[in-house]
Amino acid sequence: MKVKQNILFMKQPIMRKVLFSLFPIILGSIYFFGWRSLSLMMVVTCFGILTEYIFKRKQNKPVTEAVLVTCVLFTLTLPVSMPYWVAIVGIIFGVAFAKEVFGGYGYNVFNPALVARTFLYICFPEYLTVSWNTVSSGFPGGFIHYITPTIETVSQATPLMMLQQTGQTIPLLNLFLGSTAGSLGETSALLIILTAIVLIITKTIDWQLVASPIIGFIGMATITYLFVPTKAPSPLYGLLSGGFLLLSVYFVTEPITSPKTNEGKWIYGLFIGIITVLIRVFGVFVGGAMFAVLIMNTFVPIMDAGIKHLKSMKKRKQVEA
Repeated sequence: MKVKQNILFMKQPIMRKVLFSLFPIILGSIYFFGWRSLSLMMVVTCFGILTEYIFKRKQNKPVTEAVLVTCVLFTLTLPVSMPYWVAIVGIIFGVAFAKEVFGGYGYNVFNPALVARTFLYICFPEYLTVSWNTVSSGFPGGFIHYITPTIETVSQATPLMMLQQTGQTIPLLNLFLGSTAGSLGETSALLIILTAIVLIITKTIDWQLVASPIIGFIGMATITYLFVPTKAPSPLYGLLSGGFLLLSVYFVTEPITSPKTNEGKWIYGLFIGIITVLIRVFGVFVGGAMFAVLIMNTFVPIMDAGIKHLKSMKKRKQVEA
């Protein structure tokens, strides 16, 4: 006789801490772009939960709290003007094909939120490369608007697009505070850094996984800036634009898809930073961070296995000696 589960959500304290840490960034998205950012997030969350529920229902298992984090993070990678139906298609694809088909939480190889975003980037690129909105300033900012006005000139939409197409740059202070167009959660480096400090202090995320991609990024960005200055922005400008900080804090540190060994964490993060710069400078995509993470996700299992094997061989030799 089967016992029915009465729990709606599987309790996951770490996921809850991550979700709570995102509140300042969510409030920031409302301030910068208006209340549509929150309505978009609510719609995405509803369909993300529904998608996982359909899979879990047959297994008589509760929905994980991790899907809430996936939905919120996915929404924060989108522009405020993203059509609801496109966002719904994205989250359904991410939860179903990047998580549930692998067996659910704990078995997925790729980050579901990034898979969802990448799927939209490939299938509906115009909504992620053309449709951008202005940023509110002063008080009360976007809290009195449903959505901020649309930017007509595409070349001046986001910092990286502006640099690539016109050669112009945005003041670093604007990038740091968030006074620039972009996806909902990527614009304010200040808010991302503050949440990262809290997450690291509370040991919710691994500091190596935050530091390693930033070190890799700065190192490769310095090299490209010195040798191909016409294509590459300064390391600091690149670090503060394009959502790389948000990715380093919330996507690289995802516990299921990141390495478990200390050596693996450093290798994983360093290569994410390096690959991001290479794609940005020499590739056709302005933002290469999401591709860098997904590329490195594929190497995590063999990376951990290889490191453990080398360690066991080293111990064996020491014992034999």
